[in-house]
Amino acid sequence: MRIKFLVLTLALCTLSFTLVFAQSVSSEDLIKNAWEYDGKTVVYEGEVIGDIMRRKEFAWVNVKEGKSAIGIWVPHALLQDVAYSGSYKSKGDTVKVRGIFHRACPEHGGDLDIHAEALSVTSRGRTVTERMNLDKRNTAVMLLGALCLVWISSLFIRK
Repeated sequence: MRIKFLVLTLALCTLSFTLVFAQSVSSEDLIKNAWEYDGKTVVYEGEVIGDIMRRKEFAWVNVKEGKSAIGIWVPHALLQDVAYSGSYKSKGDTVKVRGIFHRACPEHGGDLDIHAEALSVTSRGRTVTERMNLDKRNTAVMLLGALCLVWISSLFIRK
């Protein structure tokens, strides 16, 4: 009995250690070496972007790392802590996902995806306020002024 408890505790500690301290795989590495990672457990970290698309007990979440985003198939229960999704108006939460990588998922029409087993928020997103680019505004005002001068001068030249 004691040995079973020890083995179970060791397994849970290893699983927790894997999610918290495991080296994340980049989206570029996953895409370039899809055959190598196919069917294996990976840890992937990035910003939640776009809409969270709910499908019964699961949801599709796009997670962007570097220049690419990967679709994550995740149970609703794991998304409870996700508050922000990246868009023009907000920076999304950064999440760390551990799950099974599929180069061509048979369940989802051959798409490249990760089926999440664990998901944790590593940093919170926030709303983003757009600030006016003063250089662009000043350039537009100067061009409008020049256009007005050309128009006014063309009125006098015709007469």
